[in-house]
Amino acid sequence: MTRYIFITGGVVSSLGKGLASASLGALLQARGFKVRLRKLDPYLNVDPGTMSPYQHGEVYVTDDGAETDLDLGHYERFTGVASRKSDNVTTGQIYSKIIAKERRGDYLGATVQVIPHVTDAIKEFIRADVTDEDFIICEIGGTVGDIEGLPFLEAIRQLGNELGREASLFMHLTLLPYIRSAGELKTKPTQHSVKELQSVGIQPDILLCRAEMEIGADERRKLALFCNLREGAVIQALDVDTIYAVPRAYHEEGLDHEVCRHFGLETAEPDIATWDRIVETVRRPDGEVTIGVVGKYTSLIDAYKSLAESLTHGGISNNVRVKIHWLDAEVFEQDGHVQELEGVHGILVPGGFGERGTEGKIRAAGFARERGVPYFGICLGLQMAVIESARSLANLPGAGSSEFGAVKDPVIGLMTEWTKGNELETRTAEGDLGGTMRLGAYPAVLTDGSKAAEIYGQHEISERHRHRYEVNITYRDRLEATGMRFSGLSPDGELPEIIEISDHPWFIGVQFHPELKSKPFAPHPLFVSFVKAAVEQSRLM
Repeated sequence: MTRYIFITGGVVSSLGKGLASASLGALLQARGFKVRLRKLDPYLNVDPGTMSPYQHGEVYVTDDGAETDLDLGHYERFTGVASRKSDNVTTGQIYSKIIAKERRGDYLGATVQVIPHVTDAIKEFIRADVTDEDFIICEIGGTVGDIEGLPFLEAIRQLGNELGREASLFMHLTLLPYIRSAGELKTKPTQHSVKELQSVGIQPDILLCRAEMEIGADERRKLALFCNLREGAVIQALDVDTIYAVPRAYHEEGLDHEVCRHFGLETAEPDIATWDRIVETVRRPDGEVTIGVVGKYTSLIDAYKSLAESLTHGGISNNVRVKIHWLDAEVFEQDGHVQELEGVHGILVPGGFGERGTEGKIRAAGFARERGVPYFGICLGLQMAVIESARSLANLPGAGSSEFGAVKDPVIGLMTEWTKGNELETRTAEGDLGGTMRLGAYPAVLTDGSKAAEIYGQHEISERHRHRYEVNITYRDRLEATGMRFSGLSPDGELPEIIEISDHPWFIGVQFHPELKSKPFAPHPLFVSFVKAAVEQSRLM
């Protein structure tokens, strides 16, 4: 039997429902259960693909090409279960589907309403694509009380009734603010949040309370009394020094035990030794390296969430702490400011869209190439490295990307056709922005004897993509004449996937996003190798 856990949030946003969901999933896995995690987002966008990183943070891409919420990255990193398109839905998707059906006449003249049509569509999504999972953990985006979230709350209320208590559980994550002048934690905001939830017909079974300090017995009793819960179902969630300590912290507070108790399940204690080893390495590394990340959205670190975590994973594998020096690419467009990279042990230029900051990224790539500093270019970071080498070494001063307008030598251009499996996909410059990129997992073939093949330990790989523009293969000979090697190509040899500079300590650019597949217990090999190169660089400085 598949059991459903619905996780809602209250009081304020950004409390960490995604991490709570992921950690609970990891704990249930450690007890021997098969889990899948899903995110229900109330916003009207069809997906976050066209949203500004400043609005939404990172866009997480699945193997099957869905552009999703960044919380799906937490789900994958904590459980290792690959997310799918069926694991993230938005109000925009729900309404688009309903309106399309209404236009076709599928409702046979009925008045289309939120109840039952929208709520039925949400319930259909929640229960779709379920096979032999023991638990489906559904996180509801937003905060209880948000008007846009009401259809989702109504849908899970209905589904809870249909499934019964033996197959459903409601968990509510709230905040207990500490009022320093009064010297105490306040329970009233949580009481009001639960009351708001109860007003739409949902009684939480577990209350997960974020707090800066220990929640006393009196506060627990008060919350249990006024929120209609057992004291044992009031679980504290204290701040921790690393997100990878959350599973252990929640287990010690009894969260997974309370879930199993609710469903009447008896299992052995979970084996979470792997998480303990990860946390021990994070807390007590053998050394430290500094990586300069030259990006466009560095004022909002959530825009690079998977990237930051992947660097941490590379550090865990090398038993070092990775200190990230976030650098605004636009600053490097001013003379002299590229010297801010002095002292870093590695330079990483991540993906992005649009022309802003690109000349700064090109300068960063040039600095790394000339100074022998390990360089990792991801997506746009690969393209900027190609442009830099074309201008500086291949005698192509007019080299650039057609993404930014007409250029003399478009070493980066719009690819209008490509294959995915057995299907030909096409795009045009005038087409919609949403969902028209090369998205999801694509294979690549690595060149024998290349640095990339050595790092991966294999010659065929699959990585996730999210981009519209490609390195122009017609410039391959001129670029390789400068010492740049095209060490990874699409199976048909038309799309460059990896470039490297052979006579450089570590200079690799990739068209895909390896950060989307890295996990603390299975770090991506490119990040492991890059951090290792940074460690070696630190010994030379």
